Amino acid sequence: MKTEDLQLFIQTADSGSISRAGDRLGITPAAASAAIKRLEEQLNVALFIRSTRQIRLTQEGEQFLAHCREALHSLDAGYAAMRALKGKAAGELRISAPSDLGRNLLLPWIDEIMAAHPDLTITLLLGDSLADFYLDRVDLAIRYGTPEDSSKVAFHLATTERVLCASPSYLARFGEPDTPEALGSHNCLRYQLSNRFNDLWEFYRRDNPGEHTTMRVSGNRKTNDADAVRLWALNGEGVAYKSRIDIHDDLVAGRLVPLLPAYRSAPVELYLICPTRAQVTPAVIIIRDLLRERFSQYIEGHNVAAHRDSECL
Repeated sequence: MKTEDLQLFIQTADSGSISRAGDRLGITPAAASAAIKRLEEQLNVALFIRSTRQIRLTQEGEQFLAHCREALHSLDAGYAAMRALKGKAAGELRISAPSDLGRNLLLPWIDEIMAAHPDLTITLLLGDSLADFYLDRVDLAIRYGTPEDSSKVAFHLATTERVLCASPSYLARFGEPDTPEALGSHNCLRYQLSNRFNDLWEFYRRDNPGEHTTMRVSGNRKTNDADAVRLWALNGEGVAYKSRIDIHDDLVAGRLVPLLPAYRSAPVELYLICPTRAQVTPAVIIIRDLLRERFSQYIEGHNVAAHRDSECL
């Protein structure tokens, strides 16, 4: 069997159209249709049920599709392993990441990786809902919080904290809260995480970590995109509680002002998650090591800035 025919079969199953699959692979509709027919003749089964309006997999096609994906993935892994012997990463990776982290930090770092490894293809999926590794065909996910599923492979990338913040324009209009309880009179900007809105904000006193306060906050704006919360905060629409990694540049530039300096959040962990050990390829290791290095440099930089700010206070 030709690997090109198998790739076309997978694309047809995913797109629901032979011509659309052929277009994605640079094949004419006639050549694509001939390739599917050739594959069916080799297997002596019908892979698709065709009608004038749609095409769908037969039961045999469903079974063969799973084997096709595994076979091509194994070939890609073998190719990547051979490239790794020369210190290069290759193949295709689908990476899921939080919206603001992806837009504001990961894009230049991924550019750096791909410049060093031109045979690597990356699809970046940005969003704050938890990706399904199998339905969304995700190879890697970057997520805040300790992974709950122990069957997956999790690489620790960084530790940070959340920062309560608002813009100077918001504080000029509504004043600055001096305790967590004072947030009850402020417009708190919330975003959805794991199918629920994060309206429970936790605070620990820096001089007494055992003193813990949980506030249920409210406001007139909420979203499923964490970067929208950052933009609302920059526009003076309310108070945000964001990872320091995501708003470091805004804090340094004075676009956002840190609030409640006597309090801190619980540590926030950032992980790189792979669905199985078998998918920890040389490309994954290269990406993991570069991200660890870049996050370390970034966090060290904002820790120095935060220490300098505290000395000024």
